[in-house]
Amino acid sequence: MTEPAGWRLRTVTFSFDHTLIMGVLNVTSDSFSDGGLFLAADAAIRQGRALAEAGAGIIDVGGQSTRPGSEPIDVAQELDRVLPVVKALAEDGLVVSIDTDKAEVARAAIEMGAEAVNDITSLSDPAMGEVVAGTGAGLVLMHMQGTPRTMQIDPQYDDVVAEVRQFLLEKAGQAENLGVDPACLMLDPGIGFGKTLTHNLDLLANLTELTDTAYPVLVGTSRKSFLGTLTGVADPSDRDDVSGVAVALAIERGAKAVRVHNVAVCRRSVLVTEAIVRAER
Repeated sequence: MTEPAGWRLRTVTFSFDHTLIMGVLNVTSDSFSDGGLFLAADAAIRQGRALAEAGAGIIDVGGQSTRPGSEPIDVAQELDRVLPVVKALAEDGLVVSIDTDKAEVARAAIEMGAEAVNDITSLSDPAMGEVVAGTGAGLVLMHMQGTPRTMQIDPQYDDVVAEVRQFLLEKAGQAENLGVDPACLMLDPGIGFGKTLTHNLDLLANLTELTDTAYPVLVGTSRKSFLGTLTGVADPSDRDDVSGVAVALAIERGAKAVRVHNVAVCRRSVLVTEAIVRAER
């Protein structure tokens, strides 16, 4: 196995001496956990700063909800939501990624200071690869079966681990063919995106089959519905403790980055897990 040395963005590179914590910043009205809380730009900017203060190394700003059943919004509305937030946080010196599937939004956010693109549709916009390659931005490629509107309508796999792995490696190859530097790529198995409870557990239990590639892996389990199914906790905001458990197990299995809502709680899980993993003989 080739251990990834780091993740290269436009102007910074993250080494993996420590797990990278990506803080979720939903500038949306209908996200599953915190929709509407940070829709106003000033509230979103305050939250982005708070996430960084709590220990997030990168702030992931998204203007379009991707919860199950959600509908896409148009480019103009997405730009209106995210650009003031990206600009303010970048001017603060914070590292920002833009969570979008639209190349036009990605380009504009990068111009405002975003360092990376988190593309949950893995280059569904034909222009996305060109934007990333041309700017030197980092790129997260995620697996999703279907679209947010349809993804949880009876998802099916013959072998979810093998299929997700193959998909992500093919998308990484596509990105490289479009001129994206391999050092700029990160892979995300897309927990909760077109997966049942069993699929999610299978992917997490066998995460080493994804982390054995040359690419770093990002895992996003924070507050997701499968945790509620397992624990009976209905309110997503009450799932931070079990999100920390999932974070710990993902790190133990080789994840280099985790995407979380409550950075302070999950950072404690990260610190303890890293200490135990380093002590292994």
